[in-house]
Amino acid sequence: MKEVLSDLPKLFASAPHRMMFFAGATAVIVSMLWWACWLAASWSGHAFPVAPVPAGWAHAVLAQYGMLPPFIFGFLLTVFPRWMGQPGLQRRRYVPVFIGMFAGYLLAHLGLLDLKPVLLLGLGMMLMGWLAALLALGGVLLRAGGKDAHARSCFAALVLGFAGLLSFAAFVLGAPASLATFSIKAGSFALLIPVYFTVCHRMVPFFSANVVGQGYRVFKPRWSLPLLWVLLLAHLALDMANQLALLWLVDVPLAALILAHWVGWQPWKCLKPGLLAALYIAFFWLFVAFALYALQSALFFFDQGFHFARAPVHALTVGFFGSMLVAMVTRVTQGHSGRPLQMGWIPWLTFVMLQGVALARMYAEITPESARWLVIAAFGWLLAFLPWVLRSLWIFLTPRIDGRPG
Repeated sequence: MKEVLSDLPKLFASAPHRMMFFAGATAVIVSMLWWACWLAASWSGHAFPVAPVPAGWAHAVLAQYGMLPPFIFGFLLTVFPRWMGQPGLQRRRYVPVFIGMFAGYLLAHLGLLDLKPVLLLGLGMMLMGWLAALLALGGVLLRAGGKDAHARSCFAALVLGFAGLLSFAAFVLGAPASLATFSIKAGSFALLIPVYFTVCHRMVPFFSANVVGQGYRVFKPRWSLPLLWVLLLAHLALDMANQLALLWLVDVPLAALILAHWVGWQPWKCLKPGLLAALYIAFFWLFVAFALYALQSALFFFDQGFHFARAPVHALTVGFFGSMLVAMVTRVTQGHSGRPLQMGWIPWLTFVMLQGVALARMYAEITPESARWLVIAAFGWLLAFLPWVLRSLWIFLTPRIDGRPG
């Protein structure tokens, strides 16, 4: 037993995805546990420590910049060198990313319990971890001459993500609230959607072709990443300018672009294995989100009001980000732990329950009992993710079952 414990730090640091996925899996529970308790206390009238910043803003920022990025960094720190034919990164390049991001994230959440100096310390450490990741990934990209379009797209999103997190830290220090608004919106439209779409653009056709074989036609147009960036930045600019009635001008093309890729990837050929089918189900949520964004903007344009409120946001965040997280991370975890590329009953349980959580969170926007359904959705997230998180943490802390390193 003593031998196993003494080898654990070396095993834990043997690959970037182990450390960073461990941080992300922990954050999946921590983020929503604080938010669920805050919502439940507000709904029931019980006292709860007052966050130094608006609680809803803290939830949005730490979920987008603290919960999901560890998975992104774990993936990119592993695959960036492979994409560009370079040797893997050394531990000294990725361990600081883990320390800064994970320790900072935990401190930031502790700071939400009415401890503003701790919140600022946590945000500062997260920024240092983020900067370490940019230096590591930027070095790989620079040595490769910046020739890989997918790597350039992901790196650009991470640079904008750093700017978004820095903006929120500035707001906590006393800068105008517009910086917090920018941080929240940029987290979705300049960081997470570009990274998620870019990785899907590269990996979904690759996974599908490997499974289907000769009957599969690879669809990976070069023009779609630049077009996506233009449309997303236009959405962000219009949203920041409060031109909500004009968002449909970019959201309709975005919905069409996403649907074109989903159809172009031929989901009807990719219903098996379950890991592949889950990727397609998750990606469809992105189309649903932008279809709702476009419809909501059109209704506002015709002076019909916001009938969906924040339902499009949560079709995006819970439906797409959450579902794709389970599908993609499960695939990477299975492959990098020497396990079969199968979904398994625990990931399927989490994935299916998460579809219900997304619908519950969207329903909370249109029901008179909104507060009750917000609590249901938050605790539903915890219930859905807990078995997946526990299984994942065990895998990240144990050796590969095939005996190989990493």
